[in-house]
Amino acid sequence: VANEGGKHWTVNEVRALIRIWSDKNIQQQLDGTVRNKRIFEQVAARLQKFGIDRDWKQCRTKYKNLKHEYKSVKSAQDSGSTSKSMKFFNELDAILRHSIIEQANKSDNDESERPPEWTEAKSEKDSIG
Repeated sequence: VANEGGKHWTVNEVRALIRIWSDKNIQQQLDGTVRNKRIFEQVAARLQKFGIDRDWKQCRTKYKNLKHEYKSVKSAQDSGSTSKSMKFFNELDAILRHSIIEQANKSDNDESERPPEWTEAKSEKDSIG
């Protein structure tokens, strides 16, 4: 995790990445796609404005690592363990918990507005996990 493209992420770089990630528009784009190179190119461009020189691959790798670490800490907490923690847990919790709530609300409210194949695909996906 520490060695992304040869240069360790500083606390300020991670904070800036999380700040951009917390943008509603970015979250919606990330929630809706698997092929996300363009989104991370936008993220890298926005980091550049803060004077942070990261390419899209570094941003995507850091995002995935943070998300993975968050999920592992969260599931440890859910099972009653408090031994696992991470530096940016509260920030990520606010983003990820919120996006889970949003998705749940969407699936509750939008069924009638979606094409039938979306609803079917969604229920198949739900039964796999």
